Amino acid sequence: MEKLDLRKSSPTLYSPPRDDFVLLKVPKFTFIKIDGKGDPNTVPEYESALKWLYGVSFWMKGLAKGAGKDYVVPPLEGLWWADSPKAFTSNNRRKWRWTMMIPVPDLVGKKEFSAALRRNEKKLGSPPETLRLEPYDEGLSVQIMHVGSYADEAPTIKRLHEKFLPANGLKENGPHHEIYLSDPRRTAAAKLKTILRQPVKRN
Repeated sequence: MEKLDLRKSSPTLYSPPRDDFVLLKVPKFTFIKIDGKGDPNTVPEYESALKWLYGVSFWMKGLAKGAGKDYVVPPLEGLWWADSPKAFTSNNRRKWRWTMMIPVPDLVGKKEFSAALRRNEKKLGSPPETLRLEPYDEGLSVQIMHVGSYADEAPTIKRLHEKFLPANGLKENGPHHEIYLSDPRRTAAAKLKTILRQPVKRN
């Protein structure tokens, strides 16, 4: 059985350079999503969100495999924003807002999502209110590969917003987006690989 792997079939999306920002058009994908707010290192809602996202994602994968259509569960992704940009520049994580999400391929859909939801309710209880299957059409975006601790992303993000975007006639068009290619439980902080992506539009 051939196994679909989005990272291998879409290298432009998942393998940006480390030293240069690249402009690309991101196609529409369907995601399992959960919204939340607060410091992801301390609020219990964040840990709960990850349990639900992975639980539903892997159950949907199992249903696809049982139907002869296997795939690799893609990496975890996150959209990050705040009511005031100062919440990020001052590292006030209590004010952060986020949407954690995992993409699903076209091999599965609402039927598999509903079945996976019912199955995980038996283990995890009532699902978060914002848990949903929803498309996200990001469109024109800029991205770069960050290697290192999540806490060390700030200089690259600052360079993106203060230098690259103005120099290229671009401005933000949506929340900051991160794609987590490494498992922090098994990877040293200095070696973590994270795609930093920013949807943009032309001035």
